[in-house]
Amino acid sequence: MQIQRRNFLGTMGVSALAASLDASATPAPATSPAADEKWDTSWTERVNRKHRATFDSPQFSGGAALVRAINWKTEYKEVYGTPPEDMSAVLVVRGEGVWLAMNDEFWQAYKVGEENNFKNKATGKFRTANPIASAPADASPSAAESTLPKFMAAGNIVLACHRAFGSVVDLVKKTDKLATDDEAEKKARTFLLPGVILQPSGVFATLRAQEAGCHYILAS
Repeated sequence: MQIQRRNFLGTMGVSALAASLDASATPAPATSPAADEKWDTSWTERVNRKHRATFDSPQFSGGAALVRAINWKTEYKEVYGTPPEDMSAVLVVRGEGVWLAMNDEFWQAYKVGEENNFKNKATGKFRTANPIASAPADASPSAAESTLPKFMAAGNIVLACHRAFGSVVDLVKKTDKLATDDEAEKKARTFLLPGVILQPSGVFATLRAQEAGCHYILAS
């Protein structure tokens, strides 16, 4: 019996070793499957800093979500001395917030303010420009930094919901009397702020950012 038991244990040890060798020879699966080339998900590789957060902007709110993302970085620096280079911010514009992805030329040509009843609270007039696309010449230093181009230039990411982008496409199609949605979308894309990345939906974008290690906050 002793010999049989010893042989049994020896066989188990060899089997375990073989299984271990097989496992080590098999490459680990990728964290995410390869993405369809139609969608740019390479931004996930840039979400690689120590502190990560995604700011969800389903409302227009005058671009408040961007201000909150910038404040997050400023406040971490004040409290912990954390440099901006150690922080990854992902801003997702969806729903009503998708209009923030469009440049000032689009806002003026297609009267975005009037179409959506976006008014300047200070003047009561319809907005004629994207409040976070650029800063006026007389803007304060902090306001001058609170633009999407400056935000992206600092290594942060802006994602736009393609489903919500359908509203932009519809406005272009209606205004320009275009025959097809494809034609209207092709033109609408030319008005996106450089650097903004369209994703299948805002839900996809926010959840994918969380998979990349971001904490989530509803920012508008």
